[in-house]
Amino acid sequence: MTIEEAKAKLKEGNQAYVKSGRNPGTFERAERERLAREGQHPYACVISCSDSRVVPEHIFSAGLGQLFTIRNAGNVIGVHEIGSCEYAAEHLHVPLIVVLGHTHCGAVEEAFKQAADTHEKQKEDALESPIEEVVREILEVTGEYTDTSAMEIENARAGVEKLRKDPTLARLAADGELAILAAIYDTESGFVRFDI
Repeated sequence: MTIEEAKAKLKEGNQAYVKSGRNPGTFERAERERLAREGQHPYACVISCSDSRVVPEHIFSAGLGQLFTIRNAGNVIGVHEIGSCEYAAEHLHVPLIVVLGHTHCGAVEEAFKQAADTHEKQKEDALESPIEEVVREILEVTGEYTDTSAMEIENARAGVEKLRKDPTLARLAADGELAILAAIYDTESGFVRFDI
């Protein structure tokens, strides 16, 4: 599948999801058995938040074996996410990687609250827990914003930039075998914006 075909398939799947509210993807036993025998051939890699309202397979009307998904709080990009994307692109030949942010992201909202906090002692104390490491990652890439919506978009864009700096992914992109883009999922409407 080409980059444009993969992007079109994601858009069509999202439109079907918004319209019907169900996932027509295949999850049947026969498909599980076929994938076990023949291996996986996903058409896209989606990095999304672990938020229970953000389920890429449903959002894009995908079944088993169609999406290579990576999920964590705040859809942050670190060494594990980059390594997983390398595997998807180099070994599974996925032509498209999407960093999917979303509205009402709790991790971004926490980062926004901490950005507004002027008490340095509170910030130092907060950075002792693992979830605060996620918040710190988001704060590093979102800069100074006056609302969480802008931070959600910038967080997804920054994730794309981190992936594009990876030598393996950069080579595949330069060869025209891979595209990496950011998108935002609206948790209320179900619609995904790719033009961010």
